[in-house]
Amino acid sequence: MRLSVLVECGTRAILAATFGPEADGETTHARRLLHAVGAGMLVLADAGYDSWELLRDIAATKAHYLCRSWARRTPLILTELADGSYLSVLGYGKLKVRIIEAWVTVTWADGTTSREQWRLVTSLLDHRRYPASELIELYHRRWQAETTYLSIKSTILDGRVLRSQHPTDIDQEVYALLTVYQTIIRISVDAVDTCPDARPDRISFTVALQTAADQVTAAVGIIIPAGDRLVGVIGQAVLDELLPPTRNRGKARSRKNPTSKYGPNAGTFPQTSLNYTINTNVMIMEEGLTARSKR
Repeated sequence: MRLSVLVECGTRAILAATFGPEADGETTHARRLLHAVGAGMLVLADAGYDSWELLRDIAATKAHYLCRSWARRTPLILTELADGSYLSVLGYGKLKVRIIEAWVTVTWADGTTSREQWRLVTSLLDHRRYPASELIELYHRRWQAETTYLSIKSTILDGRVLRSQHPTDIDQEVYALLTVYQTIIRISVDAVDTCPDARPDRISFTVALQTAADQVTAAVGIIIPAGDRLVGVIGQAVLDELLPPTRNRGKARSRKNPTSKYGPNAGTFPQTSLNYTINTNVMIMEEGLTARSKR
């Protein structure tokens, strides 16, 4: 089964979700989420959504987009811009875009480094208002969607698989998972909003979920005192155990079975969580990007 969600950066709240057979591709799912996209939004998407038709449809909602592009794309360099990006067109000239290409170097806390090429496609054409370096830094926040999937698949399910044996039952089970996730996020964000020095990205989903589970099993803190509507037992637990200020952390994706697509990167990235810093060098890669290995 494939699950696709539109996630709000910062709070990690789900704005919309869709799921179905894995045969339904990522761009097919993305179009089902466009009803939740509109003016004032910037949609961050990974390379699986690099389709000029989809980008056109996002733009039609009055939202902007910032999407990573595949190496196989060879955009025309129409106008070089002062920040190292350039204007181009996709879809045989039907969609005007701005291309940002850069070398991105990641330095891990243990001293190891990794370096790769990035290409981003965006509808933000004004390089003075939206400098390339700032957009690259902003794009990194797309990983909050991956954190959302981690919370649903690993934290809530805790390694279990869906138990249902029939499509209608699977629908019910997935909606239950999404409802529990969204409820905990809403409670946690409401609590953080009462604390001017806290930010939603400091919420520990694990703490909130465990506290919620304790309420269910022990029936503790079920009645919220009058005047304390936003910060109940779950919210207070979140505030008591806020995560440190935002920092970049990462590790290699784990190989869960012999046919895992992440098998080839075994040993390439740290196997435990490490802090890291990012350095970017924006430049036009006239020779194109080197194809990324299948991972």
